[in-house]
Amino acid sequence: MKQKNNELPLVPKKSFWVRLREEKYLQVMALLGIVWMLIFNYIPMYGILIAFKKNFFITTPLFSKKFFTTPWADHHGFQHFLNFFKDEEFFNVMANTLGISILKLIFNFTLPIVFALLLNEVRNVKFKKAVQTITYMPHFLSWVVLGGILTTWLGEGGLFNELLIKMGILDEGVAFLAYPKYFWGITVISDLWKELGWSAIIYLAAISGIDQEMYEAAKVDGASRWKQIWTITLPSIAPTVTIMFILAVGGLLNTNFDQILVLNNPLNAPRSNVLDIFVYQTAMRGMRYSYASAIGLFKSVIAFILLFIANQVTKKLNDTSLF
Repeated sequence: MKQKNNELPLVPKKSFWVRLREEKYLQVMALLGIVWMLIFNYIPMYGILIAFKKNFFITTPLFSKKFFTTPWADHHGFQHFLNFFKDEEFFNVMANTLGISILKLIFNFTLPIVFALLLNEVRNVKFKKAVQTITYMPHFLSWVVLGGILTTWLGEGGLFNELLIKMGILDEGVAFLAYPKYFWGITVISDLWKELGWSAIIYLAAISGIDQEMYEAAKVDGASRWKQIWTITLPSIAPTVTIMFILAVGGLLNTNFDQILVLNNPLNAPRSNVLDIFVYQTAMRGMRYSYASAIGLFKSVIAFILLFIANQVTKKLNDTSLF
């Protein structure tokens, strides 16, 4: 076929093996990622069978004949799931998990967006960088370190008590972590303190990609800064916010195990005994590995259902979704 004058030259299509040979280094890099995913994400899924076994012992190798011959749990393997629903701690554990997660979804998801919008309006570059650096620095500290700091600050003679006493709010020191009624608030606020600046980075990146000519046109039309935020900035970052919201809903049953583990104690257990802590204590202290695996699998199934529902809802509302 002859090529017309104004058309680009036709590029012959290369075969799969030719492209594979030309991109061999990229393919090796991709292959390493696939191997890592298989080893750490897919092969361990074989261990899900533990949740359906009558009684699994940690000394039993997963791929051994002994594991295969271990009898299945009653009720077609679902006995452990039924036991969890009947457990006296079920409602308390689910209430604590959902309570903390919903509060984090309300405050710790929305406030980074507000913080990013406000920080974007700061015109002093040095002050803006200083605030951003200070707010995302706690992200790089582990919860073991931050837990020790918070335990000291929230003690009877800690920093917070001294400040509250000097301000006249308290007459004497209070051991905040010893009272269950304070635990949810401490968890949400400390998580916000640690992740506010880091969570705002992705929204600042989305804001930086907005066409500046839109703002110039809005200024010509006499739009105020608040009007520009409402009509330009928010709609422009809406897809990013939607994706982050879907992921947040999918992780609704994840209450940050590391954080709860370092902050909980027997005194605040009525409000700190969340699903992850319950699984940990059941497996590591109670040695009930099959029961703990069943609870973990239940959590994963619920998380997938929540992710799917959030994805479908956002797809219908603003045509943005993960899949």
